[in-house]
Amino acid sequence: MRTLPDRRAFLACFSRLGIASALFPTVLWARIEEEKSSRVTKEMLRSAASVAGQSFTDAQLDQLMVAVNQHLAEYDALHKIDLDNSVAPPFYFNPMVPGTAAPGLKIDRSKRPFQMSAPERVTRPQNLEDVAFWPVTRLAELVRSKQVRSVELVEMYIARIKRYNPRLLCVVTLTEDLAMRLAREADKEIAAGNYRGALHGIPWGIKDLAAVKGYPTTWGADPFKDRIIDADATVVLRLTQAGAVLIAKLATGELALDDVWFGGQTKNPWDLSMGSQGSSAGPGSATAAGLVGFSIGTETGGSIVEPSGICGVTGLRPTFGRVSRQGFMTLSWSLDKIGPMCRSVEDCALVLNAIQGPDDQDLSVVDVPFNWDAKLDIHKLRVGYLKAAFSNTHQTAAVDANDQAALEKIRSLGVNLVEVTLPPEPALSVSALITAIIYGEGNAALKDPVETRPERLVRQDRVVHQNSLRLLPAVEYLNASRVRTLLMQQMARAMSEIDVYLVPFDYADYTPNPVATLNTSLTNLTGHPCVVVPHGFNEKGAPTSLTFIGKLFGEAQMLALARAYQQATDWHLKHPKDFS
Repeated sequence: MRTLPDRRAFLACFSRLGIASALFPTVLWARIEEEKSSRVTKEMLRSAASVAGQSFTDAQLDQLMVAVNQHLAEYDALHKIDLDNSVAPPFYFNPMVPGTAAPGLKIDRSKRPFQMSAPERVTRPQNLEDVAFWPVTRLAELVRSKQVRSVELVEMYIARIKRYNPRLLCVVTLTEDLAMRLAREADKEIAAGNYRGALHGIPWGIKDLAAVKGYPTTWGADPFKDRIIDADATVVLRLTQAGAVLIAKLATGELALDDVWFGGQTKNPWDLSMGSQGSSAGPGSATAAGLVGFSIGTETGGSIVEPSGICGVTGLRPTFGRVSRQGFMTLSWSLDKIGPMCRSVEDCALVLNAIQGPDDQDLSVVDVPFNWDAKLDIHKLRVGYLKAAFSNTHQTAAVDANDQAALEKIRSLGVNLVEVTLPPEPALSVSALITAIIYGEGNAALKDPVETRPERLVRQDRVVHQNSLRLLPAVEYLNASRVRTLLMQQMARAMSEIDVYLVPFDYADYTPNPVATLNTSLTNLTGHPCVVVPHGFNEKGAPTSLTFIGKLFGEAQMLALARAYQQATDWHLKHPKDFS
């Protein structure tokens, strides 16, 4: 007769019954402790069925009792296999559904030259710190023309980090030794005429979900605060190859949740009484405060969009499958995405060009060229706007005015805006899908430390919620994925008539815009790209933002329209006065 190995094995056996209630563990584990049973009994199964809202006959319970006890041994054998977070299942989400090769949905796979805008003539200011908020395109000209050395930029940004990070809590680890070595190498190469491109010598920071050889990779979680992964993430390798200089690992909300990590809450430079949202809290805060030239964030359900919008930076969430996640913490294999958070749209294009494309490590990445052309004729684009989101009454007067002004500004550029609607699935279905998929995959990906060291985590609400879904049945996860397919098909049809559409930012003034929030969840599920750009300020002087949604692998067109809007305004040139 087999004894139960521990509470985890007991919990696992009931997933077969479709039980996902948070009440179940306390009810049934107490029953086991009372009876000191060495196996799952018929009464335990009857209680489990009652908690799950199901019923079985005595004959069915007799059969289930045999099967469940047998499966306990099988589950126990699987539990003995050490599965690191980096081990992915052998199947990959593909955002392209049948029909994407049809007219109006075809993915452009032809590769064309990367076309930047004409370089801006720049002059080194007397005080180098005056360039702290310059976009990469301007910083690059200083470096290329040898008016400024990379070492000087690194020293300037690191001094700002040391001065301001105690207030912002946006940096987890300074990579100062690495940065100085890379900067010296960059200066030597540039002096010898070996200029690698616009990112050469530019200091940057990365969300601390990414592995950087020789430095801690904490995931914002106390159990990992001293852990060193002896490897570099693909994105780190590619930016290093482009000549960029990594100066800091930036804060992430604990295990990619919100903006609270083991060091505290990362602050918004525009309002230090507020967090910078998450989980790319550090990249949003550091970029907005002028502590890095640009940064890298990640998104599963809104973690680039939200901190970018609240901190007033330009944040790009690429198409799912555009950028390799190799070397990053996995929260959800079918939802995680990596993208740049910068001070201008063209900065995002520069960084995306360096990091995108297959690496033979993350097999979800698709080989589709990114054909950026700063001179693309935006008048040829079919542009829509999500009228329901712009008609929302939950925002303040200033936010509503900024939304309407942005639409009028885009119309003034000669762009005809047409109304678009989201797929008909209700918000509840989208929320249920996000929950089932993120936590279905996240429960497997983050067993350590959520299950093994939960007492050391700051966000105990995360532990409770994840535990409540620990027993998500496989059939429910698969059915959620099938509903996701329906949404993807509906979205493909909706996008067949347009190239880009506009939607307000989700959380203006930290107040949800329900339609915009639904849009963020929906487009994360379908894998579509978006870019968030600042478009004004609210009554409190905090940034407000606008989101551009593109077609799958349509970043070039989406960014071209966003850049045209940004060139016609100056919101992206504003920065928080307390950090200037």
